[in-house]
Amino acid sequence: MKHQCRVTVLETKCFPELQARYLADPASGPCPCFAAGQEYLFEREDSKDDFWHFGRDLDLKFPCAEAWDCISRYIYTALQGGSIMHGWTADDRMMIACCNDGTRPVVFKIERIDIPETDAERAWLAERDFSNSAEDAYAGA
Repeated sequence: MKHQCRVTVLETKCFPELQARYLADPASGPCPCFAAGQEYLFEREDSKDDFWHFGRDLDLKFPCAEAWDCISRYIYTALQGGSIMHGWTADDRMMIACCNDGTRPVVFKIERIDIPETDAERAWLAERDFSNSAEDAYAGA
């Protein structure tokens, strides 16, 4: 089975009161690198390795090394077919994460895309339930 990973920018936040109090440029504003709705599709095959190239070869280049540092482990897990966040999100193949810029964070949805290559893989995938409920949730306790 092959896997891809889609990263979607859900939101960009800005906290001007924190910027005014703590930043060298108190009028920095929201992140200039991302906009809500942008999507990045990562693949990792013999001929194409978007992970190894940090998303720089994508049609819409992944523009921020700091954000990459925050979410790349989830992208890597998805590309390897792993459970991105078992027992936390509603679907094990998905994660909501953000960059660590505390005054203007960007919120990302990270999704594993399964691409079955054989009938057996299609059947296996059809039998799987990747969902989690409140009873399954790990809340750090």
